Amino acid sequence: MTMIKKILNVFRPKPLADSVVVKPIANPRDFDANTHPQPEADKWTLSEFVVKTLVPIVGVHPYPLDELLLMCSTLNYFRPDLIVEWGTHYGASARVFFEAAQFLSIKTEIHSADLPLDVAHVENLQDQNMRGHLVKGKPVHLHFGDGLVIVQNLMKEKQPRLPLIFLDGDHAYETVQRELNILKEIAPRAVVLAHDTFYQKESSNYNIGPYKAVTEFATKHSLPIHSTVLGLPGMTLLYWGG
Repeated sequence: MTMIKKILNVFRPKPLADSVVVKPIANPRDFDANTHPQPEADKWTLSEFVVKTLVPIVGVHPYPLDELLLMCSTLNYFRPDLIVEWGTHYGASARVFFEAAQFLSIKTEIHSADLPLDVAHVENLQDQNMRGHLVKGKPVHLHFGDGLVIVQNLMKEKQPRLPLIFLDGDHAYETVQRELNILKEIAPRAVVLAHDTFYQKESSNYNIGPYKAVTEFATKHSLPIHSTVLGLPGMTLLYWGG
């Protein structure tokens, strides 16, 4: 019986660590995308956090495990002091950022923008009680309107050290291209996560607009780029500044 207990203890899940061993930028205020081409995070500890904390709250749709891990790793490494996203919907991504910031002891403001109530769009929730319900009671600032206008105003007001922008709104090629180009103008240093960026050949009939916009933008500006692969929906990290 003692031997059986020893064997079972080997395979028993370990409790989630109280503190996470992270490898952030040595000095975030001196962040330079040119000298930090390869972000690194403690994926073992973050994986435990994703499985034990995030998945019970937000599930794995629309963000599969690898995308949840990329979101957490991005916060872990860059430690942004302002997070702005558009495409609130149920508030899943905003809740991910909130929980991850709490776990990583990151002091940041989280803002989430969504379509005005009277705008007709497939992603605009008809049940307004469900909009952002995953962050109700949490310190997440909800907005209605154009995400670019909102982030522009927040950049002027907050003067963030390093903002994180999460693009998960209209997935048209022209829209994502416009968003990235304007962000580059208004934010001299920024970290961007773009959703629905998985590439499959055009015969698949997938929407490859976000993929095309992100890759063209990264190539044009010679930016580092990191993406989840092997399946939908896909998420891509890119960043700039010096």
